Amino acid sequence: MSLKFSLLIAASVLFQNITIAQDKTDYKMVKTFHIVSDGWWDYIAVNNNKVYASHATQVNILDENTGDSVGFIPNTTGVHGIAFDNKSGRGYTSNGRLNNVTVFDLKTNAVITQIATGENPDAIMYEPFTKTIIANNGRSKNLSIIDPEKNTVIATVELDGKPEEAVSGDNGKLYVNLEDKNEIAVVDLKTFKVENRWPLAPGEGPSGLAIDNKTHRLFSACSDSKLMVVMDAIDGKIIGKYAIGTGCDGIAFNANTNTIFVPNGRDGTITVYKEEGPDKFKNLGNIATKLGARTITIDKNSGALFLPTAEFEATAQQNGRPKMIPGTFQVLEVYR
Repeated sequence: MSLKFSLLIAASVLFQNITIAQDKTDYKMVKTFHIVSDGWWDYIAVNNNKVYASHATQVNILDENTGDSVGFIPNTTGVHGIAFDNKSGRGYTSNGRLNNVTVFDLKTNAVITQIATGENPDAIMYEPFTKTIIANNGRSKNLSIIDPEKNTVIATVELDGKPEEAVSGDNGKLYVNLEDKNEIAVVDLKTFKVENRWPLAPGEGPSGLAIDNKTHRLFSACSDSKLMVVMDAIDGKIIGKYAIGTGCDGIAFNANTNTIFVPNGRDGTITVYKEEGPDKFKNLGNIATKLGARTITIDKNSGALFLPTAEFEATAQQNGRPKMIPGTFQVLEVYR
């Protein structure tokens, strides 16, 4: 995910004057899981009652209910995301500074192998239509398609744009946020070619991406313009644009309640929208979280939300990046 968030958060460390819209949801922060170690973070994921938090050079694994540590995946320098193939019993981490993906056993956490990818793999996902693992390579501006049975890259998709998050239409279509182009690229997973490029304007800086495959709606969280752009996944038509907060770097969709959650890291809030129909979205207000909580994941079974963050010193550093207070890395749980 984008490093420009560090510049946004620095200002808020100095001026933590947060304006929170009236809370029309029944969600609140219910737990904080502390991880006593240093280092920055990116994506977070949940699988089989375990929380996987990317954390600098490793992935910390927590029991979802208690927050107790149940292991870690080492040697994942610059780790961004975590994906899962539960059928094969394997997990995958995208290691941005190593230009590879780590494969590990979901039961034992033992590392199986590492697979070379494009440059700076960022978001990573399991794609159900092709039954492959897909890594979004930010610096080389392409996708690495990985066969989880052979642990090899079987195709590379050139994008001509920096991929952030990708989602599957479950029908052979993959949708990819192109952060530097302000577009969504549509990839045909039968040919591994880009078949469409849909502009997100007025949305700028697309980061988080989610999809409702029942209504064929894409939800793109555009951090630079502080908008969530809703797009038709069939023809690329923009359905609407909706205000969000500052410093978002992710998005989550609860398909059971048709609710969309956008974390605003600079504001310390989550903006919530209700999908009342394919073309109708209601703002339910904001949920208070903490400064820095900019990425998010959802437990699709329980509906619980998890966000990583830390505590920060009150003054910014010379490079504009706030200084994390050592030993304060944490995972927030937000629930009804």
